[in-house]
Amino acid sequence: MTHRTYQTHMIITADQIKKLREKTGVGIMDCRKALEESKGDQKKAEELLQSWGIEKAGKKEGRETKQGVVSSYIHANGTVGALVELYCETDFVARTEDFNNLAHEICMQVAAMNPESISELEKQPYIRDNKLTVSELVKKTIAKLGENIKIGRIARFDIKEK
Repeated sequence: MTHRTYQTHMIITADQIKKLREKTGVGIMDCRKALEESKGDQKKAEELLQSWGIEKAGKKEGRETKQGVVSSYIHANGTVGALVELYCETDFVARTEDFNNLAHEICMQVAAMNPESISELEKQPYIRDNKLTVSELVKKTIAKLGENIKIGRIARFDIKEK
């Protein structure tokens, strides 16, 4: 006697996909796949997407970055400021809101935490979410945008450290 096993497919609704996509910024097909694999559990789907994104980011590390932006941040009191060069592969990505937001967040990180080097900056806990390092924040953006991203140069200015 032969036993047959039937794989049951979870019905994933468009609303579930939309909700996950709005929260993560990941493509529709990846959201659907993550929801199917997590049997509709939004939290588990987010975790899956994050792990897949880190894998994708690792595959992009060797790609050349010749485009990008220089971003600046001046603290409200006007006595501390930061400049950051952030590189990506194409001018298309360099103009996206996500890329420019990342550049701004890194500027704020430099102003707040005063890293001595880029490697120190990358290891620091991200000021808005200390569960993430700056390096992990960059990798999440790489996964979302599909291009390699590198921090070029950083500079911090403080009137009190003259």
